[in-house]
Amino acid sequence: MNRSIKILILILFISLNLPAAGKKTISFKAKDGVTITADLYLAHDKSAPFILLCHQAGWSRGEYIEIAPKLNEMGFNCMAIDQRSGNEVNGIENLTYKNALELNKGTNYIDAIQDIDAAVKFAKSEYAKGKFIIWGSSYSAALVIKYTGDHPELIDGLLSFSPGEYFERDGKSNTYISESAKDVTCPVFITSAKNERENWQGIYDVIHSKNKTWFLPSTKGNHGSRALFKKFDDNPQYWKAVKGFLNKYFL
Repeated sequence: MNRSIKILILILFISLNLPAAGKKTISFKAKDGVTITADLYLAHDKSAPFILLCHQAGWSRGEYIEIAPKLNEMGFNCMAIDQRSGNEVNGIENLTYKNALELNKGTNYIDAIQDIDAAVKFAKSEYAKGKFIIWGSSYSAALVIKYTGDHPELIDGLLSFSPGEYFERDGKSNTYISESAKDVTCPVFITSAKNERENWQGIYDVIHSKNKTWFLPSTKGNHGSRALFKKFDDNPQYWKAVKGFLNKYFL
């Protein structure tokens, strides 16, 4: 067998054993029977670091249609989920919310924690065999802090875009997130619009991780993960900070 044929066989073997890049919509169940819809962005093998992406209030997994491919380019696999507290964004309907309504399940902010739990466990069982990172936006930015504090053994890294104590409307105390934040020990990145710092400073202060960092833009910035949208002129500031954090701890 000559060298050229060997190279062609090697290329074919590699291509057959790597996942195809692009978005694939999948579904799985939460413990209470609600069907969770997610977009899976697999660009690397299962040993690559994996990011679970959670959206902000009133939105859907569509929050990440331009963010996830960029994370793929950096070396990460991703899964963006619909949580049951949400609706629609970027033309993508929140199907988890729709299914929760059909089953008469609660759709308040706090109800979405079980969707995050199901997504973490599903992703780790099926797709994520390397470092596991959780990422939240707005109300889910707070929930991923709580989840990480309550389950530190499952999470290797945390990014939180505009967190806060948002759950008094759901009957929780104004320290609901901070109480769990004390038990977060993995690397943590928190950011927000410039005027939102007071919403998360108390949470940040009690996080015990030795590898925590925060970022605020020189501009007014934006709320949640949409700060990374290309339509905003200051998005490069946020991307630089995000890439710096991810490169330092996970690549």
